[in-house]
Amino acid sequence: MKKPILLLVLTLFLSINCYSQVVFENGYFIDPTNKKTDCLIENLDWKNTPLNFRYKLPGSDDIITADLKAIKEFAIAGESKYLRTSVKIDRSSKFIEEMSTEKNPIFKEETLLLKVLIEGKASLYLYDEGSLTRFFYKVNGSEIKQLVYKPYLVNENSSVAKNNYFREQLFIDLKCDNILQREYENLNYDRRGLLKLFVKYNKCSDTNFTEFEKKEKKDLFNLTVRPRLNSSLLSMSSSNVDFYNVKFDSKSNIGVGLEAEFIFPFNRNKWALIVEPTYQYYKNEKTKETTSLLGGQVTAKVDYKSIELPIGLRHYFFLKNDSKIFINASYLVDFALNSKIELFRKDGSSINSLDVKSRSTLALGVGGKLHDKYSIELRYIIDRSIVKDYIFVNSSFSTASLILGYSFF
Repeated sequence: MKKPILLLVLTLFLSINCYSQVVFENGYFIDPTNKKTDCLIENLDWKNTPLNFRYKLPGSDDIITADLKAIKEFAIAGESKYLRTSVKIDRSSKFIEEMSTEKNPIFKEETLLLKVLIEGKASLYLYDEGSLTRFFYKVNGSEIKQLVYKPYLVNENSSVAKNNYFREQLFIDLKCDNILQREYENLNYDRRGLLKLFVKYNKCSDTNFTEFEKKEKKDLFNLTVRPRLNSSLLSMSSSNVDFYNVKFDSKSNIGVGLEAEFIFPFNRNKWALIVEPTYQYYKNEKTKETTSLLGGQVTAKVDYKSIELPIGLRHYFFLKNDSKIFINASYLVDFALNSKIELFRKDGSSINSLDVKSRSTLALGVGGKLHDKYSIELRYIIDRSIVKDYIFVNSSFSTASLILGYSFF
């Protein structure tokens, strides 16, 4: 069963790559000669500062990759804007093992691509490079400056203090009657707090401003009930005792899971963390001939019930008509519930009883979702041992599942 399922998953994965929709949206870019080019830009909703972007010229299906080192500015209409400019940036580490003992920032002039969050009388910018996050601002057409926030070490005991000079910068440069002093004093160095203050200041100053920060999708959490039809295979083997060499026939059964899906608010909501506690059971028996026992026959009975807990990542490919395809991979931990494998002689007397305890494994899935409500998935759980406490016997248990889903939250 393993090879056909893996082949099917691979085929569907290739189909997804071929047919998934690439989203190009209206935008423009400006080159170093200040020439503005209207185009369609692939919207990847970048979490970190991008290194390049892909675009198509009007009336053409050719996809061109733009090197951002040769771009002064680019924007996707009504959603995002990036500006290349020279600024002074402090790259001091926030990690204690690399943290500086110097309180003041150590600035170095660099040419960076900044994401424009707000553009107006007071403009706010973001530079995001993995673990390095820096905010910049400009007021009344002045130069763009970094908002200073720096954790640093103050003694040999690795005590950490914080330079929150950004609060003083904003108190001086963004004064308004409607903004209370405690709002500056309690301000955090994060996107949400800074955006709120800059919006409030621009509104207070009665200026026209543009907020490029896209409103995040509110529905970032889904709870889905997922009944399934399982087809499972179990085999046991032992190099020492012949009657442990049993290969059970494929057996179908049903199970049910409750999936919690946490959608990441970047890359156009294409990535999600999934956690799905699932009840499954497998009950089967097999009789085989053996020369190791009087009567020449052994019957193996398995009664295996468990709660599976797959934790993994899902990636969506958006299609038309409010539908999407997804692939996911999960690390699966299994908790057996009063489960055992028993072996009997031909006369019904017991030979041995093995407690079932399963090893962890991986689960691979591919499926589709419609209207963010209804889903279907084909999942394959890679072989795992379910008698891990016994060194004299090996086992291999695998499952292919057809899963239906209904999201009620």
